[in-house]
Amino acid sequence: MEVLSEEQFRQTQSDSMRQLSPESAPPFDFFAYFDAIPVVDFVGYDSDGSVTYVYEDTKGRFQHVLFNTTDKNVFMVVVLDVLRRKVRGHRLLNLNSLYGLDEH
Repeated sequence: MEVLSEEQFRQTQSDSMRQLSPESAPPFDFFAYFDAIPVVDFVGYDSDGSVTYVYEDTKGRFQHVLFNTTDKNVFMVVVLDVLRRKVRGHRLLNLNSLYGLDEH
């Protein structure tokens, strides 16, 4: 299990990520990884394991699966290395902090 640094996370993104349907089949089964993410990595946020957003980089190499938390605009992102068929790592993405969004 690897918590990705901001730099490592950015390396898995492209300038224009394309949104995939959250109902689309993942490239491989990774849900055991999500279930094993330590509670401390959620930094006090809770997740029910539901997914609303999935994004893929323009080269089709990485997918970002955004697991919802109980807080608006806060997600646990699991990064999938599609070509190697393995999880690259995870990172808590708090858009409220990142972009100064209203949390309510």
